[in-house]
Amino acid sequence: MTDRQTSRFRRVLATVAGLAVASVALSGCLYAMIPEGAEPKPSVTNAPDTEGVSEDLMPFYGQTLSWTQCGTGFDCTDVTAPLDWENPADGEITLSVVRHQATGTAKGSLLTNPGGPGASGVDLIRDSLDFAVGADLIENFDVIGFDPRGVGQSTAVTCFDAAGMDEYLYSIPSAPRGSAEWEAELLAAHKEFADACEANSGGILPFITTINAARDMDLIRAVLGDKQLNYLGFSYGTFLGATYANLYPEKAGRLVLDGAIDPSVSGLDVGATQALGFESALRAYMQDCLDSGGCPFNGSVDEAMTDLGALLASVDAVPLENGDGRMLGADALMTAIIAALYSQDSWTYLTQAFDEALQGDPSTAFLLADFYNGRENGSYIDNSSEAFRAYNCMDYPVEDDPAAEATTSAKIAEGAPTIAPYWDGPDSCEVWPYPPTGTRGEITAEGAGPILVVGTTNDPATPYEWSESLADQLSEGVLITRVGEGHTGYNKGNACVDGAVEAFLLDDTVPEDGLRCE
Repeated sequence: MTDRQTSRFRRVLATVAGLAVASVALSGCLYAMIPEGAEPKPSVTNAPDTEGVSEDLMPFYGQTLSWTQCGTGFDCTDVTAPLDWENPADGEITLSVVRHQATGTAKGSLLTNPGGPGASGVDLIRDSLDFAVGADLIENFDVIGFDPRGVGQSTAVTCFDAAGMDEYLYSIPSAPRGSAEWEAELLAAHKEFADACEANSGGILPFITTINAARDMDLIRAVLGDKQLNYLGFSYGTFLGATYANLYPEKAGRLVLDGAIDPSVSGLDVGATQALGFESALRAYMQDCLDSGGCPFNGSVDEAMTDLGALLASVDAVPLENGDGRMLGADALMTAIIAALYSQDSWTYLTQAFDEALQGDPSTAFLLADFYNGRENGSYIDNSSEAFRAYNCMDYPVEDDPAAEATTSAKIAEGAPTIAPYWDGPDSCEVWPYPPTGTRGEITAEGAGPILVVGTTNDPATPYEWSESLADQLSEGVLITRVGEGHTGYNKGNACVDGAVEAFLLDDTVPEDGLRCE
């Protein structure tokens, strides 16, 4: 395989597949923390904030929301937004919004985003309120979730049906991995997917960008009646929040960005850094597995990683048959591994998946991969995979520098030898129907107040160095470090992190820059 053929890293895995919700333990359902027997509060509609709004945007900023109950303690509404913020008369989209009103006296709204891009903020808040935010925030804020444009119940990107998504995400190429025929086969699949997205999404694809989503956030702020935006964003939600602060520094209230993306790094660098991050997390898992007993691998961490590499090569050569007709190849097993590495609470499932796979049973590996891909009982419960690609293909410039690709490929091969063979492939965005409009560069948010950035030292999806970098870029960035494993740091049982974040959001108490929470 030539340098040109290798290492156009698939955004399927490489470009921040960082859903904070993927870090939920898989052991049970999450629930919203509503006091038993509590009566829902009467729905409140505040006057929109239209100060300084231009005439062409007044129909959007001046709209009055109509809330309807959508579960105990929750209200839902739709917000009408311009399809194209540069030409607001050229069509409209709807944004789905959910609200849990403060159980005490509200200090205003707290907008949240779980990451992705492509994760549903409506689902996060309505289904998992106490996973997203702590009890003090629930008491003192109207907690708001929303589905960004292109996502979930908002005007959504639509591509394949369930059978088509199964074929796209789980099919096994017939050509040998790394061959020119293999690359052509994958690129043809990406083209078929992209064509389906264009055909079925109603013309919204060129407007599915982070900048437009940030503008939508300002609209949501205004129609909620808030003068400034208070915000808690996880993973990709940090890029969304930083973009908002850069666009609207005077409207940025108290922003917390947890598990940061570095907006200045290229797509190639994102892929390389994530590969090394997941390899490091995989080694940490393997040490824990070997120390805990019942591990299907033996010997040292290096020996166990070698055996895992052999397992991946084995299922790559001879996939394992699942009861539903799907076959578990190395790519699906790698997806399962990545899903479990988001949270240390899920490591036990990874051990089970490895134990079963070594015996020819792919059941738990498919459970993990399906969880990651939003697949449940043969159907896809969300459009996170479609929206993920739509955002990234518009946000990230397509890179075509063979020398840079070769350098990046070598870096991954050296630093992530277990993951590297399954990390490369043709970039799906090469065949996206619209050219990217996003650029990469530092975000300073000059003029905004202090912004908290939370980083976790062994976060595999958004490596700690990205949080360090974003905090440095922001003119008023403040870094909090959680020492530990897993993706994101707030509301993970670390009292130091939780206390600092909540004191900032509730009381505007700015922690010491560089606070380190063991």
